[in-house]
Amino acid sequence: MASPDLLTSFYFSVKVTGKSSANDAAFQEASGLGKEIKTEDVGSGGENRFRYRLPAGTTYQNLVLKRGVVLADSPLIEWCQMTLDGGLGKPVETHDVLVSLLNEKGQTCISWTFAKAYPVKWQMSDLKSQESSILVETIEFAYRYFEVDDSRDNEYAGVAALFGDE
Repeated sequence: MASPDLLTSFYFSVKVTGKSSANDAAFQEASGLGKEIKTEDVGSGGENRFRYRLPAGTTYQNLVLKRGVVLADSPLIEWCQMTLDGGLGKPVETHDVLVSLLNEKGQTCISWTFAKAYPVKWQMSDLKSQESSILVETIEFAYRYFEVDDSRDNEYAGVAALFGDE
């Protein structure tokens, strides 16, 4: 049995500023919610026993969204097609993408805002005549950076104060 304090990862929403419709909010999977500081090894002059590991900048994974294909107009897919098929003759149109993890009441617990995102890949699942599976589309976004808004900080502020972690 799961602890009531543990968050589940299956209830979330996705919104693309200026490009979301009701059909574009339901995704079955969101991945790439991570960042990493790369390091560079630098030798010390005359000292061969160790090397300095210096930070070399933050890198971000692409945001990957997956969902079942629906028969409805989709401003999101129109944007993806325009970006991927339009070539580089005109500037790429960017939008912020908001991924929100929701609690059992539908309130946001944690949200990730991906700034200046644009589609870099769109893919359909394989078509197989021997299976009756749902057709799934995958959309992959590059972006400048992302910010995390974690409302758990406010919810547990009183508990943290008891331990001197204000």
